[in-house]
Amino acid sequence: MNTLYTENFPHMTPAWSRIFNFVAERAEGAYIYTDDGKKLLDFTSGIGVANTGHCHPKVVEAIREQAGLFLHAQANIVIHKPMLHLIEELRTIVPSSIDSFYFANSGAEALENAVKIAKVATGRQNVIVFSGSFHGRTHATMSLTTSKTIYRAGFAPLMAGVYAAPFPYAFNLNMTEEQASQYALEQLEHLLASQTAPKETAAILIESVLGEGGYVVPPASFMKGLREICDKHGIMLIFDEVQSGFGRTGKWFALEHFGVVPDIITAAKGIASGMPLSGVFSRTDIMKKIDVGSIGGTYGGNAVACAAGVATIRAMRDEKMLENAAEKGIQLMTGLRKLQEEYPQIGDVRGKGLMVGTEFLVDGSQAKAKPLVKEVIHKAEEKGMLLLSCGTYDNTLRWIPPLNVTGEQINDGLKIFGEALKEAVR
Repeated sequence: MNTLYTENFPHMTPAWSRIFNFVAERAEGAYIYTDDGKKLLDFTSGIGVANTGHCHPKVVEAIREQAGLFLHAQANIVIHKPMLHLIEELRTIVPSSIDSFYFANSGAEALENAVKIAKVATGRQNVIVFSGSFHGRTHATMSLTTSKTIYRAGFAPLMAGVYAAPFPYAFNLNMTEEQASQYALEQLEHLLASQTAPKETAAILIESVLGEGGYVVPPASFMKGLREICDKHGIMLIFDEVQSGFGRTGKWFALEHFGVVPDIITAAKGIASGMPLSGVFSRTDIMKKIDVGSIGGTYGGNAVACAAGVATIRAMRDEKMLENAAEKGIQLMTGLRKLQEEYPQIGDVRGKGLMVGTEFLVDGSQAKAKPLVKEVIHKAEEKGMLLLSCGTYDNTLRWIPPLNVTGEQINDGLKIFGEALKEAVR
């Protein structure tokens, strides 16, 4: 390692987990280049942030242009054009009933505000989340998160009024998708009858595709069932699209796969190709119930970040990245399922578009598979590809390539994965 690393890395907080130890020099498209000359195929995309690939030229140009016009235009003081243009673009891709937009900086901040909005809009105090959920690490959002104890341990007391229902994780439940859907809906109804009454439940909050909890796609019947329950009881339905949004699943938002429209959508990560930006999207009749000034922040809707968001949506549309995500996702899952036939340690391959999970089991155990998955990740890095794990036991590999990934790059990734897997299971 060079002097820059050896002298300064020890001063980075040890609370930041580290997966890899290389020092990055630059990134372009689907690749990261290290300062020692190594080229790495990046199938993490900054955990689903660089959906347009690293440093997409149209996004970079938009950032450069806006940086010379207005770096910081505080939203309470200045109405700036990039935010208006971003709203204009968003209105073309969200469900037609969603017509009011609030911007913040991070996914966690968006989730906190979504819950605040739901509480005020309903006059109720409780929130239902699902097992395996990840909604952030701030004090409120870690209270909503159930994917791993590491995100919550030691920080009690947590925010009160949060209840967890089972997620329809068919593979984990050893059920068909429809059996899992029915089971989860029945358990949700039981929760409403036994722990949080509908009249005190402000919102049901769910990731449109379970992210940190294992890259699990819920059955459409389950999502429709959630909508029916919320309508029946006047509960707000919030879809967390922080990781699954902006083309990741081959649709602008994963909710489009289910034919269900929530009351509130949260977005971040892929919204601006790497600039810090997030959003809470809802209906005007809901947003009007919020007191003026009760939500907000100094940097929310930053002008440069909004400009990047506009360029991101336009690049995705112009270059047909959603169509590419759907097509390359099929290619990726087909290749992974071929490897599954060869390696019994791969228990499940699942996903939508380019949000794909490969779950490993060792002797039928999720926990026992964690060392194997860790070994595969490091073998893959040695061979030139970056992957991440997820799931409560870190036994699922998540595949998150950029949405403009090529067929050749998918094949390269499958080849590297196959070689890493072969060495890891010896």
